[in-house]
Amino acid sequence: MTETLTLSPEVLAKYEIVIGLEVHCQLQTQTKIFAADANQFGSEPNTNISVITLAHPGTLPKLNKKAVEYAVRMGIACGCEITRHTIFDRKNYFYPDLPKGYQLSQDKAPICVGGGIPVSFKDKSGKTVERTVKIHHIHLEEDAGKSVHDGAATDTLLDYNRAGTPLIEMVTDPCIGSAEEAGAFLTAVRQLVRFIDICDGNMEEGSLRCDLNISVRLKGATEFGTKVEVKNMNSIRNVMKAVETEFPRQVQMVENGETILQETRMFDPETGETSGMRLKETMNDYRYFPEPDLAPVFISDEWMNQIQAEMPPLPRVLFEKFTTHYGLSAGHATTLVDTKDVAFYFEALGAACGNYQAAANWVLGPVKTFLNENNDATAEQFPLSPAQLAEVIKLVESNQVSHTTASQKLLPVLLENPSLSPLDVAQQNNWLQNSDAGALEAIVDEVLAAMPDKVKEFKKGKKGLMGLFVGEVMKKSKGSADPKVVNQLLGQKLA
Repeated sequence: MTETLTLSPEVLAKYEIVIGLEVHCQLQTQTKIFAADANQFGSEPNTNISVITLAHPGTLPKLNKKAVEYAVRMGIACGCEITRHTIFDRKNYFYPDLPKGYQLSQDKAPICVGGGIPVSFKDKSGKTVERTVKIHHIHLEEDAGKSVHDGAATDTLLDYNRAGTPLIEMVTDPCIGSAEEAGAFLTAVRQLVRFIDICDGNMEEGSLRCDLNISVRLKGATEFGTKVEVKNMNSIRNVMKAVETEFPRQVQMVENGETILQETRMFDPETGETSGMRLKETMNDYRYFPEPDLAPVFISDEWMNQIQAEMPPLPRVLFEKFTTHYGLSAGHATTLVDTKDVAFYFEALGAACGNYQAAANWVLGPVKTFLNENNDATAEQFPLSPAQLAEVIKLVESNQVSHTTASQKLLPVLLENPSLSPLDVAQQNNWLQNSDAGALEAIVDEVLAAMPDKVKEFKKGKKGLMGLFVGEVMKKSKGSADPKVVNQLLGQKLA
């Protein structure tokens, strides 16, 4: 047992943490990677299975071409080198929920090699850091089934629905130096897989999973410390917590003169602590050998070019476009490119109304509010098309309808009745602004004539009364007066 020490900031500052991540992404193909069984989360146990999934004698796997395409998409997005001629290998180990007794994976020839993902994060001092997390490789493999305990003391139930689900495993270099950087990388991976439509990124359902490899060493040292693997994390927040827990634990052991064992530890989300699960004193011998029942995979130039041509624009490309060409702030652009559907809706809206800043304001305001209030709906589910919402923005831009009236009165009506014309609705409800200076001048004169004492106070310096005058004009016009014109007229008459 490690002796409890109070680690001072000075002691912790002597050490640095070295992190490598193994990220598993379930590919959202219609069927499994080597069988025609449905690839679907949430089905009744053992309903998405067949003799191939269950590895009955004499059954043969058949590779899902779409899974290969999705892996290549991720490789392209990460700037990897695509292995054009690859094979699958048998990785031999026993899990009770692994029907074959081995896993089909890739060992010596992973489908993607090298590359990296740019990340941006704030360090503990609050400084923004820009880095590229390097990827060692990405390989394809099949998922195992799921063991279900349901609180039973002795029984384990096996659900093979997940067995054979296609996965890509992304293995980073040991180059991550903080919890913040690890969190930023996982956030970027989740955004990327959703953008290129290969995975839903749902960590709670296990679609995106992460294992941590963590070691510590004295700053300036070149040798790596003993690596500890941490499993059982279902959120980015928990991954960051595990890093924050493991760093002082390992530093404390080194300071105590204890030996850190190569082991696998589990993370407890309730306590935020890790605990030992099994020792890995030597590397596992998985006895890899080429899968004899699958032909080699060859990615032709034609297929490669087709995948490349069908790639959507990546988040970093859209961010650059939104800030450089459309003049948006970095904050607005970052939020807009968080999800592809919102980014595409914004761009279509900006093109339709001719004002990208106004489009950004509406998307980040009323549109996002609607999506959040409707169970995190997607932009495709927003009742108004970009062209329809552009009509509302144009009414505001032309001063026919005030922004307040448009967002708080007109928009709710249109969301309930998307087929209606924004202009017709505004006219029927007397929401159109009166910008006729001649007609408004008479109302302004009437208001000022009725408030001579207030006019004198204003001219003596009590400028706050301008709001009172504007309010009275708006009342008399029944809210139809254009506030800009009213302010101009009052300014002229009170000068």
